[in-house]
Amino acid sequence: MPLRPAEGGSIARQLVLLFTLATAVLLCSGLGVLYWFVVRHAHEEDNEVLADKISAVRADLRNADGPEMLKEELKILSAGQRIAYWVRAVDAAGTIVAETSGMTALLPVDSFPAVDLSQQNGDTAELRRGDKTFALAVAAEELSGRNYIIQVAQDRSEDEQFTRKFGWLLGGVLACGIAAAALIATTVARRGLRPLADMTRAFERIGPEHLHEREPPTRWPRELQPLARAFVGMLDRLGNSFTRLSQFSADLAHELRTPVANLRGEAEVALTRPRSTHEYRAVIESSVVECERLSGIIDNLLFLARAEAADGAIQPGTFEGRAALEKITAYYQTIAEERNVTITCSGKGTVFGDPVLFGRAVSNLIENALRFTPDKGQIKVSTMRLNGAAEIIVEDNGSGISAEHLPRIFDRFYRADASRSSAGTGLGLSLVKSIVDLHRGKVSARSELGQGTVVALTFPDSPDGKKTR
Repeated sequence: MPLRPAEGGSIARQLVLLFTLATAVLLCSGLGVLYWFVVRHAHEEDNEVLADKISAVRADLRNADGPEMLKEELKILSAGQRIAYWVRAVDAAGTIVAETSGMTALLPVDSFPAVDLSQQNGDTAELRRGDKTFALAVAAEELSGRNYIIQVAQDRSEDEQFTRKFGWLLGGVLACGIAAAALIATTVARRGLRPLADMTRAFERIGPEHLHEREPPTRWPRELQPLARAFVGMLDRLGNSFTRLSQFSADLAHELRTPVANLRGEAEVALTRPRSTHEYRAVIESSVVECERLSGIIDNLLFLARAEAADGAIQPGTFEGRAALEKITAYYQTIAEERNVTITCSGKGTVFGDPVLFGRAVSNLIENALRFTPDKGQIKVSTMRLNGAAEIIVEDNGSGISAEHLPRIFDRFYRADASRSSAGTGLGLSLVKSIVDLHRGKVSARSELGQGTVVALTFPDSPDGKKTR
């Protein structure tokens, strides 16, 4: 599961917390198993000792002297020694046959579990007397037709104290381990995130005036290299965007300055002296032409801006490509006939796209071809299906474009021949590329000077550029 710090949270704090929690879980599991194993092992050993004591008492009872011998042994064991085990033998009538000195006062007969005389071994139990804890065990034994009940008690107070102290010791080890884990995690997290702080300081030095500066990704640790490469890529895109924006601003100022200067110059000339109605009319007509040119530039720029801001805001549909092309070329037949230029359509196949934008893209290509195709020239418009996409080709036999200008013909305001600035605004092919990009398609061009130009548009069958079926 990826680490997802809360908004505004600290990655280092999250790492320290997770590392400390993981260490605490591991320590709790390990120390818990150790505690359980040690305590269980000690308890089982004590139970085995109780079983051995019962077996020894049985052996004494089976001896020739029987109970008398057991009495003597218990007196010897009780004299001048710390008593760790208390032993008692009781007959079927409840009479005490033999017992450790002082056992009745400390552990009466009825404090032991009851035992079935038909069974040799009875139950075990624990009993607390003041600050002492005893383990009790009972057993039955038949000897010479008489039944005896053997009661054995073990003082486990020291074992209980050991268990308590061992638990406190493990608790202290756990607390120290968690504290040490937090300290180690803090040190490791700070040291591990130090390259990120160095990267931040390095990137902060890069400002708008230093977008050309780059930090090589190989300088950073392997985990941070994808981030460094992404940042360098972002700087490259920003640098390209700033360059295009600066060029666009300069081109826009140049394009708008010419019609505005024309409007102002003609108006100033017209106001220098009284003019006739015909002269004023000529000035107004010229102003209208310049206004139309300004309006066309503004409309095209608005379309380009909307195309970039509203990615995917199109209404695609499937339509017949040949019929759409014939409708568009029919509109330009009159202009072409005036110059004896032949426009032909060929091919067939469906197109998936926005019909209005499709028409605008093809119209711009035909207008551009008419502008640079000589009289008695030829323009061919064709459509075909290729690899799950519709391909539209507009070919002319005009003047062509030189190799050094071909890569930039789809840039805004770019014109291969600056002397022919009146031929257009330099936005037509930019509009075509924006429309094709909205459809996740491709646009390409090939041309040679004096051999004409071929422009190909590809419209995929789905907006994501993949075949729909």
